[in-house]
Amino acid sequence: MYMNESLFNDFLNCREILWTGINFSKAKFTKSAFNFTQEIMQHYFHDWNLLILNDQKKYDIRMSFRKPIMQYDLSVVTKANKNVRVNSVLTERINLKDTLTEQTISSYMPQLVIHSKQRFALTFIVESFDAVAKVAAVWVVIYMTDSGEIVLCEQFLKVPSGIGTRNYWARTFYNILYDIKTFAFLRWENMVKNSTELEDDSDK
Repeated sequence: MYMNESLFNDFLNCREILWTGINFSKAKFTKSAFNFTQEIMQHYFHDWNLLILNDQKKYDIRMSFRKPIMQYDLSVVTKANKNVRVNSVLTERINLKDTLTEQTISSYMPQLVIHSKQRFALTFIVESFDAVAKVAAVWVVIYMTDSGEIVLCEQFLKVPSGIGTRNYWARTFYNILYDIKTFAFLRWENMVKNSTELEDDSDK
């Protein structure tokens, strides 16, 4: 994972977060489960994004990220997802070593700059939905709306479950938010706290 500790500390003191959606423009999918037409894949991209907005009690970004106010703007991610072509994202097998890295994410984020009064934005960048290994790899990215500079990014690997393609993979987003709410956010806070304490000790 990567964290800009100074910016993340500012993020902790901010009351708002801008949700910009689930980005599939860098994703890979195992052909055995996603051998769909262009139209059907786009339908799933749209549906997975709508789930977050339509069921905010279940997919509770505000609770997970400790923000009382969540705004949303899916325009940039929607445009990115519409440019995905099925023939370029399907593969027989997925090797996570050959997919995304922190450097890849960092280089890509300036393309997602969004004009907003909110300073910090959140997006999920899907790395892969692997039906063979039964795991989803998703990058959680907090970034600056005006520059695309990364505040934090971390890859989460989660097991899907449920009935039907939409619900089966949507479960991974629920699992990520639950993980952040119960474990990861506290870990991030402690990283900043420990770093600040070390800096204070070195100044003495």
